[in-house]
Amino acid sequence: MLRVVPSFDRIGEENAFAVLARASALAAQGRDIVNLGIGQPDFATPAHIVEAGIKALRDGHHGYTPAIGIPPLREAVARDLYRRHGVEVSPDAVMIVPGGKVTMFMAILMFGEPGAEILYPDPGFPIYRSMIAFTGATPVPVPIREANGFAFSAEETLSLITERTRLLIVNSPANPTGGVTPKAEIDALVRGLAVHPGIAVLSDEIYGSMTYDGEAHVSLLAYPEIRDRLIALDGASKTYAMTGWRLGWSVWPKPLYDAARKLAVNSFSCVNAATQWAGIAALDGPQDCVTAMVAAFDQRRSLVVDGLNGLPNVSCITPKGAFYAFPNIAHTGWKAKALATALLDAAGVAVIGGPDFGVYGEGYLRLSYANSAENIARALERMDRFLSDYAPS
Repeated sequence: MLRVVPSFDRIGEENAFAVLARASALAAQGRDIVNLGIGQPDFATPAHIVEAGIKALRDGHHGYTPAIGIPPLREAVARDLYRRHGVEVSPDAVMIVPGGKVTMFMAILMFGEPGAEILYPDPGFPIYRSMIAFTGATPVPVPIREANGFAFSAEETLSLITERTRLLIVNSPANPTGGVTPKAEIDALVRGLAVHPGIAVLSDEIYGSMTYDGEAHVSLLAYPEIRDRLIALDGASKTYAMTGWRLGWSVWPKPLYDAARKLAVNSFSCVNAATQWAGIAALDGPQDCVTAMVAAFDQRRSLVVDGLNGLPNVSCITPKGAFYAFPNIAHTGWKAKALATALLDAAGVAVIGGPDFGVYGEGYLRLSYANSAENIARALERMDRFLSDYAPS
């Protein structure tokens, strides 16, 4: 009998992909399914980015690249960070990786071990907790509360730090809640971290280009006092509708960069060459495609929030970033995962139950509004009928 190491018993999953598979199977059977589950823009990758990838292939970029990424792309990332955040980052601190999860994987592997504690947002991206548990470290959830607009509380976060804390993970704009943490709260967190110099920080800023209502994304890269222990995560998947290209990047402090490079060499070798040249076109090319996509998401945001607040016993605060709504369904009488399953099976609407994002996710659903306004309207109509007609089982 084959036996893998026990740590695999602790590894979790990202249930959005399981829901996608179930929704796809139902669609293959002829069911009409509206998918508001997966966090993937419904837009095509902009044409100039696609053409850059094609040109790279035609120009013969078919081989290995440096594990850390080609210099022109690392330089483009540094320029983009200065353009968007006004921060100077050396290309030598930038690493090109295949998507956002790789940076999480690397950072958590570096600091996770039995006896260590790693703080992570809850509700939050499920891979945080999964990887922490895999390493044997203790996952410590930082509550992300609706009463706080789904922003993290600096005071509560700092109160959870102990002598065993090795890494703090923060995410703003946030998945699954759409929360954006304001500058004052981030300022307070950075001040509080001054007395904890041995704690590294992973800042997941993958949705940094998606904020609304004049809300500004505040990058932790803008705080020089923590740059020597900050790992900043970003990428092209959401901003440029490039989920399938698998292109991410991260900024590493000098003491950790070579460890990350070694992990790259030992795991994925390099990001494929053509994708990297497409990434240069994305970052250095016209940004009107990003502006147009965010404007469309903003319109859909209004549609989904208004619609959710019109459903029986459902309430939803307005998300300030990303492309997710996180409605409160506690007063419907349904448990969140049971309701998500019933909505898919009986109403043909795919959503994600809040507990898939952590222990504090009960009582909520996640809806992605990275879908057309027409499909969102259809989904809301079906949810309204379902909640009016069916009692909790």
